[in-house]
Amino acid sequence: MKKIFVTMLLCFGLSVGLYAQKYAYIDSEYLLSKMPGYTEAQAQLEKLSVEWQNEIEAKFKAIDEMYKKYQQDAALLPEETKQKRQNAIIAAEREAKELQKKRFATDGDLYKKREELVKPIQDKLFTAIEEYAREKMYAFVFDKAGDMTIVYADAKYDINNAILERLGVDTSK
Repeated sequence: MKKIFVTMLLCFGLSVGLYAQKYAYIDSEYLLSKMPGYTEAQAQLEKLSVEWQNEIEAKFKAIDEMYKKYQQDAALLPEETKQKRQNAIIAAEREAKELQKKRFATDGDLYKKREELVKPIQDKLFTAIEEYAREKMYAFVFDKAGDMTIVYADAKYDINNAILERLGVDTSK
């Protein structure tokens, strides 16, 4: 009877172990920072962003100068000229706002450039993570860099370096 009980307990213990879910975590910011091309892409995006922001600020500054000049001259201008200058200021402001929207909206030039430069790198990373997780039979892989917060993470479940190795990235640096 004792042998049967021990055998059943052993079988139960093994079956629980077989069905236990495995978890791991990664830090996508760390992984991306180690991937070739990512920091260059980020630098290029930052440069474009600053360039476009300066372009827009210059337009708004010019509009401000137009408005100040108009205010200085308004008392001396005929009504028809006033109206033309007001329309020019309004048109310039509309143009600047359209440019701002074109550059920085959710479907704007910066977003498209980010898709072009960063998305292929991210896709490569997430494909490697998925392949590794399937191979190691992880039920979940959490990203501690995202909105999800992990209060405690045992380092033995950190698979960052394994993902980098799979991608062929040197982790010794």
